[in-house]
Formats: sequence, C-alpha cells, structure tokens
Amino acid sequence: MLKRLGAECIGTFWLVLGGCGSAVLAANFGGDGNPLGIGLLGVALAFGLTVLTGAYAFGHISGGHFNPAVSFGLWAGGRFPAKDLLPYIVAQVVGAAFAGWILFQIASGAPGFTVDPNAAGTFATNGFGSHSPGGYAVAAVFLCEVVMTAMFLIIIMGATHSKAPAGLAPIAIGLGLTLIHLISIPVSNTSVNPARSTGVALIVGGTPLSQLRLFWLAPILGGMLGGVIYKWLGPERPTVTGNG
Repeated sequence: MLKRLGAECIGTFWLVLGGCGSAVLAANFGGDGNPLGIGLLGVALAFGLTVLTGAYAFGHISGGHFNPAVSFGLWAGGRFPAKDLLPYIVAQVVGAAFAGWILFQIASGAPGFTVDPNAAGTFATNGFGSHSPGGYAVAAVFLCEVVMTAMFLIIIMGATHSKAPAGLAPIAIGLGLTLIHLISIPVSNTSVNPARSTGVALIVGGTPLSQLRLFWLAPILGGMLGGVIYKWLGPERPTVTGNG
C-alpha cells in the first residue's frame, strides 16, 4: 500500500506540475500574439500528456488514478475497494499541493510575476461566475464538470476493460483528457479533478479557495455517474484496478 500511495502522490504531482505548469508558464509566454506561447490547445495537450505518461509510469503500481473523482468513479463502477478511497485521496491531494507549491516557486522567479485572487483563471485556478474564463454561471460550470468527468470515467473504464486493446489504455485516456480540456477550459478552466483544483487554489486563496467546494462535488458526482453507467453497459472484469 505504501508504494501504491507513493505512486499516486508522484503521479498527481506530475499531473498538476505539467498541466497547470503549462498554463502558468507557457500558455501566454512572451505576451499576446507571441508564437512561443502554447495557448489553449497546448495546455489541453499538456494535461493529456501528463496523464498518458503518468499512467505508463505508475499504472502498474497503483492503477494510476491521480484524481479523487477517478477513485470514486472506479469504486462506483465496482473496480476499486472502498477501504482504499481515503488513503488514495490523501496521497493525491498531498501530491497536488506539493506541485502547486513547486510551481509557485518556479513562477515567482520571473520578474513581475503576481497572483491575483480576483482574476479569472489566475495561477490555473478553476472558477465560476466572474472567475470563469468565459464568465459562465455556476449552474453551467457545475453541469459541465459533472458531464466531462462522467465521460472521462467512461473512457477510463472502457479503455482498461479486459476486452480493450492491450497496452493502449493510457493513450485513449490521455487523448480523452485533452479533448475534455479543449471543450471546457473556457467554461471552468477545466477541473474534472478535485486534487488538481486544490493544489493551485491553496496557493492563491481568496475566491478560488472559496469556490473550491464545487470542484470537489461536481467531479466526484460525475465520476460516480460515469462509473455506474459503464458498469451497467456491460460485463465487468473481476478486478479492482483502474487507470487515469
């Protein structure tokens, strides 16, 4: 169990450092119109790549959840034991919080870097209303997070099914997360992962921290919904693992 938790902690650290790091450090590098900035497409791809590489590196150790919503979803889908939920979630949040701290130390090395808790999407935080990148209302953000996380779990459970092509699950999951970000970055700055949201909100504080409860509730509900839907769709293998 200790090694499994270590893998979850490091994998979640990598997801937050790589995904949020691309948003903070590279999305608008050099200012508007600079060709070196990776933009929305680059950030979406970065999140997908962190999950893809993390799943190949740690999936055989811990199942490669890196996300409390995935752990809850796999439990709801009959693939993960309830007794392991709390330890996994603690490990995931610790890894995300450490990544947020490391990212802040790196970003602070640039002249003029500041974190504004009143700005939408600051430091890759998630939000609704005036803190949504596109100004989306709380109901729209909630619905988006539930649906996107549900689809993420369906992709994960389908890709890791015993009848799916062997060895290709991380690719499908990584591309799935990339697509989810392409859809929902303008809406919520894309969470679908309570640990990812927590890791950066703890650094910023203020409104992102006060809105954090939505980015726990909606992804977990969505993850469980996706797990239940996929369990209903077809026969499940008798294992308690997952990937994502």
